[in-house]
Amino acid sequence: MRLSNCCASLDRNMEIFRQITANNIELKEYPFLKELAMEAYLLENEDVLKLDKDNFSDVTVLDAEIALKAGRKTSNRDGRIDILAQYGIDYLSIVELKINEINDLTLLQLEDYLKERKQIIERHPNFWEDKEQEPKWIGVLVGTSISPELQRKLQDGYQTEDGIAIAGLVIRRFRSSKNEIYVVTDTFFKYNYLNRDFSKFQFRNKEYNKARLVNAVIKEYVENKPEITYADLKKQFPDYLQGSSGVFDTSENAQEIYDRTGHKRHYLKPEELIKLSDSTIATSTQWGIRNIGKFVNRTEKLGKEFKIENK
Repeated sequence: MRLSNCCASLDRNMEIFRQITANNIELKEYPFLKELAMEAYLLENEDVLKLDKDNFSDVTVLDAEIALKAGRKTSNRDGRIDILAQYGIDYLSIVELKINEINDLTLLQLEDYLKERKQIIERHPNFWEDKEQEPKWIGVLVGTSISPELQRKLQDGYQTEDGIAIAGLVIRRFRSSKNEIYVVTDTFFKYNYLNRDFSKFQFRNKEYNKARLVNAVIKEYVENKPEITYADLKKQFPDYLQGSSGVFDTSENAQEIYDRTGHKRHYLKPEELIKLSDSTIATSTQWGIRNIGKFVNRTEKLGKEFKIENK
């Protein structure tokens, strides 16, 4: 198979988010032989689980192989969650893996697990630190193919009886002649946002999700004030706007958090870092419904050139 370019595209009619990660390279199929191999790959490459380019793109794997008592109610037995993930700071997700096709039976199994979602937080409280507000949930089905029936359901915006949205992710893996690994994913996911979700923002005539908006605003502010110091920037964008981790941190501290925990809480790519007069900073990726409003309100007080519109 030859993939002609590197891209990520969303077919608006089909509701398929497709990621292609190759560049004019001849590839051969390299399937996962066991479910555990697929799981291990996703644990090491959690970004594969992102569901779109904007609102469910910041994903963190929290744990795997979590026992769930009476998790399979339809078959009257215990269950086991393949992967527990977090999207942004608002959503937790149960991820169900299948080495072959995902279909209505897979969906039924995931719905069984989601009915016992409170059990996860009760038995593992460290997965959700906010004690004042319960997490939102989504379910994710991952396989190497998808049945036509399930595909139609997910493209129509399928939700469980509790209103939990379900996504489907089809993974195909390839290997080049140089033993380089490439992955193609198709994501079937239609999420019905409420206005209060603040799912997209427009700043300087460009659209951003929550975390990307913060990065863009801070970059713009610093470009206009090239002599600004870390301490001065903290006064303009104090930690309380974000909450526990602050709007930004030094790039060294952000990298240390990632190295120590394995979870990326800040934007760390070179093009995402922001250079101040006395340091380089990394902005937080931990933005959701509960804190992005504070940041927007603070930003708009800086002047009309920092006007932000909720899309």
